[in-house]
Amino acid sequence: MIVSPRSGLVGTEAYPGMVTESGSLVVLAHRRAGAKASSYPVAVMAGDSLLLQGSWADLDRHTRDQAVLLVDSPDSIRRQAVRLGPGTVPALVILAAMVVLMTTNLVPAPVAALLAAMAMVLTRAVTVGQAHRSMAWQTLILVAAMIPLSEAITKTGTAKLLAGGLIRLTEGGSPYLLVLCIFVITAALGQLISNTATALIIIPISLSVSLAAGFSPLTVLVRISVASSAALLTPIATPANLMIMRPAGYWFGDYWKLGEVLMALYLAVAVFLVPVIWPFH
Repeated sequence: MIVSPRSGLVGTEAYPGMVTESGSLVVLAHRRAGAKASSYPVAVMAGDSLLLQGSWADLDRHTRDQAVLLVDSPDSIRRQAVRLGPGTVPALVILAAMVVLMTTNLVPAPVAALLAAMAMVLTRAVTVGQAHRSMAWQTLILVAAMIPLSEAITKTGTAKLLAGGLIRLTEGGSPYLLVLCIFVITAALGQLISNTATALIIIPISLSVSLAAGFSPLTVLVRISVASSAALLTPIATPANLMIMRPAGYWFGDYWKLGEVLMALYLAVAVFLVPVIWPFH
């Protein structure tokens, strides 16, 4: 958990191994700004993180207070912390089989993943209810909603229209100028919506650009992968950014201060390093 600025824990002493006042939780570790304190006990400050140990019931009861911010809820961790049981061996065998299918290209990767998921349920390594709860429904729905948009951009001719405009804009210039434009468009869109959704929207457009310009589609797709991952300038660009906003006390405008440096690194990789590994032709 992370101690919030107005928490009553601020100013109290903590050290690894101490038992809390309730007597039901143990402080296993204390961190401040990612580093251990030089000596203990130490006065707790806002932003400090504490690793706690206790029964599931006690952890749930004593961490409901608004004075602390949970990195992950006890109930969520409890669903992941399962003892090894009869389903362990089948699960490992199924996992290994899925990896073999994917690496040998015997079947497409989505088919291999679906077969593995079905095998997990059929062998009772997990129940249908557990499988449902493990799904990231928000991401699944978002991706499913973006696929028709991506298809529409391709089938209505929008992709060709945008690709033609982009090629005319960079006509006669270096191929690096064209891929720079693709990076800027992808990265800019990725700051406003999910990077997965961004990739689904940009891919058909970029494939049309690559075909019209005579480039290898692979090198363009790799650039989209890099550019869509550069979701660094806003908290809404990716769930990880939003997750740390409140605990870290960040403001909306704080992200670009470090993000612009990392964005420049992503730009250099996409424009200059990718052609070395995946040439234009």
